[in-house]
Amino acid sequence: MSISNPGLIFLSAFIVNNILLMRYIGLCPFFGVSTSLTTAFGMSAAVLFVMLLATWVTWIIHRFILLPLDIVFLRTATFILVIAALVQFVEMFLKKNFKTLYTAMGIYLPLITTNCAILGVTLLVINYNFDLARAIIFALGTALGFGLVIILFSAIRERLEFAPIVRSLKGYPIAFISASLVALAFLGFIGFLGLSL
Repeated sequence: MSISNPGLIFLSAFIVNNILLMRYIGLCPFFGVSTSLTTAFGMSAAVLFVMLLATWVTWIIHRFILLPLDIVFLRTATFILVIAALVQFVEMFLKKNFKTLYTAMGIYLPLITTNCAILGVTLLVINYNFDLARAIIFALGTALGFGLVIILFSAIRERLEFAPIVRSLKGYPIAFISASLVALAFLGFIGFLGLSL
């Protein structure tokens, strides 16, 4: 990504290069959790929290451990282990100190471990060679974009439950068609914001 302006990095990650609609990363929770607004809000909050934390920690590990030791080839495996460990530590910390927040996040926190959008953002930040501030801005934009799309899509899917749809298209087929139409709508922001993919 050749953008260096923090505001444009945020807008690009949030809308134009949306991780779900343009990169197709994190589709499992997108289709699995977007059946109701309540679950979509819970997943969005968990993704925001873990994505920011994981980006910060993995950026530091990459910059100060993997690069100096010349073991960058271990980046993907290291990031997967770090994300899984972070989710476990956060879950234990919340369970011990903030029981209400732990209860509110419920099952969504463990589900984050298998969300490839978290790993995707940590790797993209390194590939784009962002400094720590821009990495956090990119992660924030990506997480909020993930939340926006999953909440928007859950509202669409709730309305589709009562729509007169042919039986063969009910469920996932109409969900995939709807997701493609939402992705086409988001493509319109490219020209509006003057950004590129």
